[in-house]
Amino acid sequence: MLLMRSHYRGSLVVKWLGHYFFYSLFSLLLASLPLTALSAGVVRPPAVAGAFYPADSLELYQTVSGLLDHSKLLSPRVKPVGLICPHAGYVYSGGVAAASYKQLQGFRYSSVVLVAPSHREYFGHAAVYCSGGYRTPLGTLAVDSTLAGRIVAAGGGLVQSSLHGHIQDKLPLGEHALEVQLPFLQVQLGSFRLVPIVMGDQSPALCHALALALAEALKDRKDVLLVASSDLSHFHTYEEANAIDSRLTSLVANYDFTRLQSALSRGEVEACGGGPVVAVMEASNKLGADSARIVSHANSGDVTDDKSRVVGYLSAVLYKTDNLKKQPKNSSVTGGPMGLSAKEKQYLLQLARQTIVSAVKGDSLPVPRAITAVLAEKRGAFVTIKKNGQLRGCIGMILAIRPLAETVGEMAEAAALNDPRFEPVSPAELKDLTLEISALTPVSPVNDLQAIEVGRDGLIIRRGRFQGLLLPQVATEYGWDRDTFLAQTCRKAGLPPDAWKMKDTEILSFRAEVFGEEEMP
Repeated sequence: MLLMRSHYRGSLVVKWLGHYFFYSLFSLLLASLPLTALSAGVVRPPAVAGAFYPADSLELYQTVSGLLDHSKLLSPRVKPVGLICPHAGYVYSGGVAAASYKQLQGFRYSSVVLVAPSHREYFGHAAVYCSGGYRTPLGTLAVDSTLAGRIVAAGGGLVQSSLHGHIQDKLPLGEHALEVQLPFLQVQLGSFRLVPIVMGDQSPALCHALALALAEALKDRKDVLLVASSDLSHFHTYEEANAIDSRLTSLVANYDFTRLQSALSRGEVEACGGGPVVAVMEASNKLGADSARIVSHANSGDVTDDKSRVVGYLSAVLYKTDNLKKQPKNSSVTGGPMGLSAKEKQYLLQLARQTIVSAVKGDSLPVPRAITAVLAEKRGAFVTIKKNGQLRGCIGMILAIRPLAETVGEMAEAAALNDPRFEPVSPAELKDLTLEISALTPVSPVNDLQAIEVGRDGLIIRRGRFQGLLLPQVATEYGWDRDTFLAQTCRKAGLPPDAWKMKDTEILSFRAEVFGEEEMP
């Protein structure tokens, strides 16, 4: 035990030293930014450093890096055209924001267009900061003046070169919604140029004009990322907020920015940056994006445990479906986090593989050990086997009746030998197999269909003697919306696709933490 602790602490030291080395290199790169890039305009200083995020540069870098490290890469990988990210203080929404920014890993952008609302000043246009730069404790980002000018030129008067919403000398606290996104971008992307845009009004006419201007200015650019900054509903109870926000989340997941605009105008959903979200979704669509993926959704009550007055947060990725075919297949995490550490995941995957190898060869099976308290918890789980990327077996236990380690071992053997859709795995196939585990939360009844979130929730549909189950990642992999997910779960149960609408049909949901061998070091 002492050796394990010493090794763990040593790993932390090595990791911190690695971060420190990268941070030092990162700081040098920012410090070497050409002065000519900034000399044409004013550098906007940080307004909320020390309030919304750490003011110390090293502490800020470590905070953002830690949030990104705890986020998961989704699979299949695809280069985002746009992101939707929250803008509260990092202690509240930092984890949700990091879930979106994590998806930029491995991709490069020469410029980022960031669209945010104005919380402290009203003006009737979209204000583009066209020269100079934006500074954070991590360094100064130069404005892409050429691109900013093109956006203004295409804006038809509603999109203007303006300091409104950016430089607010007379206000006690400057605008935060754009600024808080920058450290995430600096850490994840390193060097890039920025086009900061603040919307002083969020009318449908301005949203549409900004979308058209962005699409026109970026029509020949594949190296520019769009980011919309927004929180969701404000100061409702936890239950009310989840109901309101799930409607907005569904519209985003369905990539329906037209209905989203209407729902915002009618007050059916709430988002302080609803205008930036609509504008970025429409612009991304005109640039080829046709799908949205929700990567995280929570509210302040999930952090503080005060559920009387909460603020909602959402992260989403906007992408072009055709690009999925161009990306390598990796494992992913979908659904809600279950609290499994990397060590626990590694153990479960090793247990599953050793069990399958032993079962296929006819050897004695390994004995599952609850090496941590989490693995001793009673959990349902599925084990999925793939051969050369194709399904080769998948068996799971829905109910939490055994410790998680035991459930995984039992399901691994069953997936290899007893999936009725396939012949048992043969010894010759073992070298070609990859494994994925889905650890489940307890099942709960669905009382509000709007609360079902594609990519987060798995479904069980029961009617009479018929029952069907689909894991959260299935809907994400096929790009289904909520209604399609419900219909396909009915089909899995052997029911008509509209059986979920019938009075006596029982609908249940669960969440899953999904992880595979390909994501392990």
